[in-house]
Amino acid sequence: MVKLFIGNLPREATEQEIRSLFEQYGKVLECDIIKNYGFVHIEDKTAAEDAIRNLHHHKLHGVCINVEASKNKSKASTKLHVGNISPACTNLELRAKFEEYGPVIECDIVKDYAFVHMER
Repeated sequence: MVKLFIGNLPREATEQEIRSLFEQYGKVLECDIIKNYGFVHIEDKTAAEDAIRNLHHHKLHGVCINVEASKNKSKASTKLHVGNISPACTNLELRAKFEEYGPVIECDIVKDYAFVHMER
């Protein structure tokens, strides 16, 4: 699944209209419009590339729309505070310990405490 960003949507654009436009290139799994922009989730990468190539700067109700791959925000994470860290403990040791429980995005030791950001 590939998430596409559609920018500069005219006010008149409807969800069904956008869905139909993108279905020419592949199976649309989801379509959401938020004011003058929206997102389309399309089934595969090839279909997404075809849609971008053919629909970027496409005129819809007289307005050129922008179509591009959505830029993902950094992965959702949970920030943990870890207290009473030994001065001998290294960042790598702490990271290794927490990776036993899941992917660690970031690990920062600050004096005798640390913050560990784990992927949700």
